[in-house]
Amino acid sequence: MRHYDYIIAGSGLAGLYTAYHAAAYGKVALLTKSGITESNSYFAQGGIAAVTDEDDAPALHFEDTIIAGRGLCDYPAVDILVNEGPQRIHELIEAGMHFDMEDGSLALGLEGGHHRKRILHAGGDATGRMVTSFMISKVINNPKIDIFENHSVIGILQENQECYGVRAWNLVTESEELFYADNTFLTLGGTSAIYKRTTNPHTTIGDGLALAFNAGCEIADMEFIQFHPSAIYTESEEAFLISEAVRGEGAYLIDQNGERFMPAIHELAELAPRDIVAQSIYRQMLKYDQEYVWLSLKHLDPQVVKHRFPNIYEKCQELGIDMCDRIPVAPAAHYMVGGVRTDTHGQTNIKRLFICGELASSGIMGANRLASNSLIECLVFGKRAIEASRKNLKTSPTQVFKPIYHCNDNYAALYVHLKKEISRIMTDYAGIIRNAEKLKQGLNELESLEDNLPREINEYYTLICRNLITVARLIICSALYRQESRGGHFREDYPCSDASYLFHIVQQKEKDLRTLPVNTKKSLN
Repeated sequence: MRHYDYIIAGSGLAGLYTAYHAAAYGKVALLTKSGITESNSYFAQGGIAAVTDEDDAPALHFEDTIIAGRGLCDYPAVDILVNEGPQRIHELIEAGMHFDMEDGSLALGLEGGHHRKRILHAGGDATGRMVTSFMISKVINNPKIDIFENHSVIGILQENQECYGVRAWNLVTESEELFYADNTFLTLGGTSAIYKRTTNPHTTIGDGLALAFNAGCEIADMEFIQFHPSAIYTESEEAFLISEAVRGEGAYLIDQNGERFMPAIHELAELAPRDIVAQSIYRQMLKYDQEYVWLSLKHLDPQVVKHRFPNIYEKCQELGIDMCDRIPVAPAAHYMVGGVRTDTHGQTNIKRLFICGELASSGIMGANRLASNSLIECLVFGKRAIEASRKNLKTSPTQVFKPIYHCNDNYAALYVHLKKEISRIMTDYAGIIRNAEKLKQGLNELESLEDNLPREINEYYTLICRNLITVARLIICSALYRQESRGGHFREDYPCSDASYLFHIVQQKEKDLRTLPVNTKKSLN
């Protein structure tokens, strides 16, 4: 029997950071679906938002986050994020992390929705890779952490709303393995790769969301999917992210006539919150019947562009695009704003089960994530969750579970086909602009797909097929219920925001959909 003090499922920044801190208190198993570098965090180009400048303040970061969240942020969670974020950054620097410097001080950038320069970068546009690699170096050299690559978590070991560990599928041996622990952390990321065009790795399809839902966790705010406004357009479905920091440096969005369109739409123009920019680009694409708009950098200093964004510049060159002139861009699914509902210590409604990172819905993001708040969330709430979980160490009763899943390779092709079908359904019926007719059509097609699945409940490929359908249904049902437009959710049949919808939508297995009020008890001094 494999028993650990901590199981951490997922190797993004949230997983690596929690594993690093958990190792100070016990033995850790770190499970990851593919390689340890395959995560949204690793590919994040933007940066980390935290107050480090004397001209800035947590209260200002708080206000920017609340504004971007469109009335659905829970104030206590945001308060924690903006006040504890600077401390976590300071600890990272003390541990040896190097952020970009300018004239002896931290080089701070500006991104959409922020009214102050507070975005820290590392390696220019390689912040995610640099910070994640730094944490990987801390993890792989720690004797208290066992790393299990190619292990996909497929179930929670639980009885009576108490978690005892996880079921994992060894993708090499194609067999189920059981891992037991006093504390289980799911840091499995989002679900944006369920769409056709996405900035995410292909593995980011909502595994953690489905298994948490199947375990009985509360799932909140799934209608809010953030589409990043600027991903390189290619004739293939591959979407390479063009960091918001490029617009922060002064790049313009222009239409097919070479005219800027954002200044007439929002006071922050190209740096408006992402939902507004993505919807504006989408409308321009419809207006001109084009698959993209242009991101123009021709008015910027080419040497500054090449120095500031070396990875993006190299990718553009590879695609035959002159970044110093203009780049064809279109929105792509980027970030799951909702997720598994937790308290401010990462605890779910299941004892000993914690959620951190993009998979969590702690109340920070509201209806729309403020740029670069995601990586700092991993640090702030990852540490809080580890500290809260210490009380569970050496106290879990002994429970014995048996493996229940097997593999039929004949169903592998079925999964590939179904994944492609669901990406079409989600893109066509639950994309940037939605309406009731499309959403209902999407639900009907999901039901048809589910009806045609093999009935082998304990077979690996049918399980992950059902998980995909579960995730898609959670998004569409929530989007259908919210009859208004707010943040990352736009209904063309209800194009305005409605104050009567200022609540969280919560879904739970075998229970009716319900709503919860937003916590606006402000505790800032």
